[in-house]
Amino acid sequence: MFKLLSTSGEQSIDLQLGRKLVVGRAVTSDVPIYDPTISRRHAEIVLTDSGVRVTDLGSSNGTFLNGAKITEAEAGANDVVTFGKVAFRVKEVTAPLPRPQVVPPAAEFASPKSGGKGGVAGGTIVRQLPVSGGVPAIVIDQPEGSSHLKVRGQSQEERREKKLSLLLEVSKELSKQQELDRLLDKVVDFTFQIMNVDRVSILLLDGKSDELIPRISKSRTGDASAAKHVPQSIARKAVEERVAILSDNAAADERFKGKSILIQSVRSAMCTPLMGSDQKVLGILYVDNLTATHSFADEDLEFLIAFGGLTAIAIENSQLSERIRREALVRSNFERYFSPNIASVIAEQQDAGKLPSQKQPVVVFFSDIRGFTPMSETMNPDEIAGLLTDYFTEMVDIVFEHSGTLDKFMGDAIMALWGAPIGHADDADRAMQCAIDQLDTLEKMNAKWKESGRQPLAIGIGINFGEVFAGNIGSDRRLEYTVIGDAVNTASRLCSSAGANEILISEPFYKALKKPPNVEALEPIQVKGKTKKVPVYRVKR
Repeated sequence: MFKLLSTSGEQSIDLQLGRKLVVGRAVTSDVPIYDPTISRRHAEIVLTDSGVRVTDLGSSNGTFLNGAKITEAEAGANDVVTFGKVAFRVKEVTAPLPRPQVVPPAAEFASPKSGGKGGVAGGTIVRQLPVSGGVPAIVIDQPEGSSHLKVRGQSQEERREKKLSLLLEVSKELSKQQELDRLLDKVVDFTFQIMNVDRVSILLLDGKSDELIPRISKSRTGDASAAKHVPQSIARKAVEERVAILSDNAAADERFKGKSILIQSVRSAMCTPLMGSDQKVLGILYVDNLTATHSFADEDLEFLIAFGGLTAIAIENSQLSERIRREALVRSNFERYFSPNIASVIAEQQDAGKLPSQKQPVVVFFSDIRGFTPMSETMNPDEIAGLLTDYFTEMVDIVFEHSGTLDKFMGDAIMALWGAPIGHADDADRAMQCAIDQLDTLEKMNAKWKESGRQPLAIGIGINFGEVFAGNIGSDRRLEYTVIGDAVNTASRLCSSAGANEILISEPFYKALKKPPNVEALEPIQVKGKTKKVPVYRVKR
């Protein structure tokens, strides 16, 4: 099963096998997206056995799959589908497990020395309850012993109501905490307020190493050294088997034989996995008692599971909030230079604000307005600004449509890149099509401008392919992502040599094309710093 999740995290599109959904700006659309770059009927999506089939419905701003403009294509897990400038990532989801209605009283296991419930001296009783999808298991409200919950009531019904009310208040308070460290600190404080325990610890699972990393641990006595460690045998069982655990006498428990328990003198302990919405374990919430055996009741474990479920939701919300904040900051910086779908991919990376600095082969693209200086002498400043704004808006949109990177504006010239910071196997073909589309669009713009009495424009385009240094370059006060190298100089020289509405390309670029257009060989040109002249081709249109 698959669904589409917007890279901003604000919208999710659930899909049903075989059902066609229309994405568009119209309120009657199956999936309305209120963005100016979205057409009223923009695209059609349908879930298949292997992915999501996406069909563009003749939209104005196009539909893209991983940066490439498409008419129809099938997207798989982790692919990025962009409607106009709104990007969605394909997420694989699993069908939810059935919610348990009633779980019988927790099973009791006796160690070999135990004579049954309660056992003989040195024995232990271990009860474990399944945890599924963050939904607390339902247990019969009959504690095995005295509960350690600080909840008082004349009857079981009154206690149940007070527990639900308490959980509701906890949920409200946790939802106010957006910063993860403060949230975890609040969870630990609540645990001490609600339960009579000696120690509380939260460990979170590292996504890369699958190791449990201690995030916060406190002791009621304030002894920091006593609060640093959680018995790994208990923690591993909770994570690997996805069960909440109550151990009445952990030191004597055959299931948790280990030096860590003996060293810490753990007597009674409870541990619940923190289950995320996608049934992924986020970490564990652990409490213990260092002084008395058989100190926790089933009621305590039931409450800890429910409390852990609220904690898991709050952790996910905190992580989502942080990711959205970070991605929004990165996108605000990068969308001026990169197409929206590439900016989204960069924003989702771990070190999104730090683009790599390295040598790599890229396509360098220059376009320049021909005769703009004498033309501008006959225009007032507002007319010049309006003309360039209209021209640059159209030309840069075309660069972005073909997943190019805007390097900079230089007067009336545009410098763009393909292959940095994110490359594609067909970068040369994308740049070639961008040049052709720019000339086609300019022709339409000139026809429209002619009707309003505005002078027509002509541009020259030069494209080269070669190795450059790509990275953040500048001062401490201002950095910009750009490329430096001989390949840049050659592309600039080709652009200068191009006539009105001509596209000149170098030999390395021509060889990099998978679908080369018809070209005409010209006289080689001399480039500053090169001893040999550079072969040049003119693209025939």
